[in-house]
Amino acid sequence: MTALVGTLALAALPSSAVGSAAGGGEPVVEPLTEGFAPDGVRIEAEGPTDVVQRVITIPPGGETGWHYHHGPLLGVVESGTLTRTLDGCAVEVSGPGDALVEPHGEGHVHNGRNLGSEPVVLYATYVVPQGAPLSVPAENPGCPE
Repeated sequence: MTALVGTLALAALPSSAVGSAAGGGEPVVEPLTEGFAPDGVRIEAEGPTDVVQRVITIPPGGETGWHYHHGPLLGVVESGTLTRTLDGCAVEVSGPGDALVEPHGEGHVHNGRNLGSEPVVLYATYVVPQGAPLSVPAENPGCPE
């Protein structure tokens, strides 16, 4: 089975349900964050798949360490500025409201750093094969620190 996400959506409920009180059996939806992906978003997964959501906070001067994922990661930067060094040593900077998709596999090692003065808050959704770790530590592929 293949899962495909074509747009970034946080809820598929009527806007009247957002923030409404829990009465009459209606769901209460509390928006967490929103992001924009100018090039669109496409995520595919085959077979049994774990979908995990996390809030990642990186303090000023902190970093994730070099790693890769067994499946794609969809993220939205809520606050701060995230500087990622990607495979091939390319650098991408993402700020509040930016959406990102990290490619997966051993050939896509990367490191996320907070070079700013406020914490980076990243909402991340991992899509990995069932039972796989969310990230795997890796060596710096020779990129400048």
